[in-house]
Amino acid sequence: MQKKTKILCTLGPASMSRGVLARMRAAGMDAARINTAHGEFGQYAKMIAEVRTLDGVPVLLDIKGPEIRVRVKKPIHVKEGETVHAGFAPGKNAWFSYDFSREVKPGDRVLIDGGKLCFTVKEVSRGAVRLCAFNDGVICNRKGVNIPGRSLKVPSLSKKDVEAITFAKRHGVEFIALSFTRSREDVRELKRRIGKAGIAVIAKIENPEGVKNIDGILAEADGVMVARGDLGVEVGTEKVPLIQKEIIRKANERGKIAITATQMLESMITEPFPTRAETSDVANAVLDGSDAVMLSGETAVGKYPVETVKEMAKIAREVEDRVACKVEMGMPGDISSVVSEAIYRASEQMKFDRIVTITRSGHTARIISRYRPGPPILAVTFSETVRNQCALTFGVTPYYMPRKPKHGLIARTAKFLFEQGAISEKDVLLFTAGVLTKREHESNLIEIHCACELLEAHKERMRRGR
Repeated sequence: MQKKTKILCTLGPASMSRGVLARMRAAGMDAARINTAHGEFGQYAKMIAEVRTLDGVPVLLDIKGPEIRVRVKKPIHVKEGETVHAGFAPGKNAWFSYDFSREVKPGDRVLIDGGKLCFTVKEVSRGAVRLCAFNDGVICNRKGVNIPGRSLKVPSLSKKDVEAITFAKRHGVEFIALSFTRSREDVRELKRRIGKAGIAVIAKIENPEGVKNIDGILAEADGVMVARGDLGVEVGTEKVPLIQKEIIRKANERGKIAITATQMLESMITEPFPTRAETSDVANAVLDGSDAVMLSGETAVGKYPVETVKEMAKIAREVEDRVACKVEMGMPGDISSVVSEAIYRASEQMKFDRIVTITRSGHTARIISRYRPGPPILAVTFSETVRNQCALTFGVTPYYMPRKPKHGLIARTAKFLFEQGAISEKDVLLFTAGVLTKREHESNLIEIHCACELLEAHKERMRRGR
C-alpha cells in the first residue's frame, strides 16, 4: 500500500552517504531538509548533489530567520545559582548572536538549548548581560536561545540567510523554510529576495507572534511548519497540542502544506525502536491533517536513520486512511475551489481508482488534497520543480511530463501515466485541468473516464496522425 503521508528527513553525518540516502528513500523518505544553522555552503552543495541522485526528491533549505544563538569558545559547565557573564560579540567566553541588552530587564528568563538550561537576567549593561543559572547544565556552542515574553527586534533575515537564499536559487532548491516567522511581512521579505526563482516558502511557527499572526502568514506562505521545540519553550509545552491542531486545520482549509516537526521519534537517535508515546504522537499528527511529518536529529545524527524512516512510514500507513475531511463545505471560493469540492463530493458517491490533476503550479493538487479524498491523487505537471514541490502534499504522487500535448490532453496524459505504470487499463479515472484559462491556479474541467477508453482513443489519434 502506497503511503499518503509525506516524510521530510533532515540530512547530516548519519545520512550523507549515497547508500544510506537510497535506503531512506526506499523506506519512505519523500523530501530532504538541510538546516543552515549547522555547516557551511560547501557542505550544503554536497548534500544537494547527493539528493539529486534520487529522482523526484525535493530539497528544503531551512534558514535561521530572526533567531538567537549562543556562542562559546568551549563548553561551559554551570551549576544552579552560578552567575554567567555573556556579551554580544566575540571576546568573552560566551556571547549571543543578537544584542538584546536594550530589550530585556532584570528578572526576564533566558532559555538555552530548547529550555534545557534556564537563566534569570540579573543585570544588563551595554554590551553585556549577567545571568543566574536556574539549573545545572552545559552551555554548548551554537545552541538556540529563547526569551519568553519578549518580542525582540531581530531582523527577519540575517546576512547568512541572504547568502543562503542566493545559494538556494543557484542550486534549484524547491523550498525555503523561514525559522521564527512572526508575520506576513517576514514572508513577504523572503519572497522579495527569492524573486521569480519559483522557490516555495514554508513559514516555521515557533513563537507567540507566529501563532497570533497565523492567518496573515498563511495568506502569504506556501505552507507552514509547526516547529514544536522552540514553540513549546516560548508558549509552554501544555499549549502546543491545541496550537498544532489549529494551525494544521487552518492550513488544510487554505490548501497550504502543513508539516509537523520536532522530537517525533527522538528516542530513535540512540534506540532501534520508538516509544509508544512517540508512535501516538506521529499518528495524531497524521490524524490532525499533516501533509508531512519531519525527522530531525533522528536522521541527521542518529544511529538508525533508515529504521527511523521505516517506523514513521509504518505508523503513517496504519492511520492515514482514518484521516477525515475537516474542510467546511459550501464556502465561497474561486473556480478551482468549487471544482475541488465537486471532485471530493464525486469521490464520496462513486468509486474512482485515481484522481488525475494536470497542474501548472501544483495548486490544484493541494486544494484537492485538503479534502483528504479516498482515491490517490496523481499530479501531472510539465515542470520538474513543480513535480518535486508536489511531493510534500498528502496523498499526491507527482509526475513530470516533458511536453504538454497540443491536442488530446486527457487521452495523452492517460497514455503517459499508463507507460509510467501509474494506472491500469481497468482503472476508472477522474481528470481535472485548466482548459482555455490564463490564470496559473485555475482548474475548470472535470472528466470521468475508463482508462481503456482513453488509451483506445489515443491509438485512434495516432492512426490518424494527430
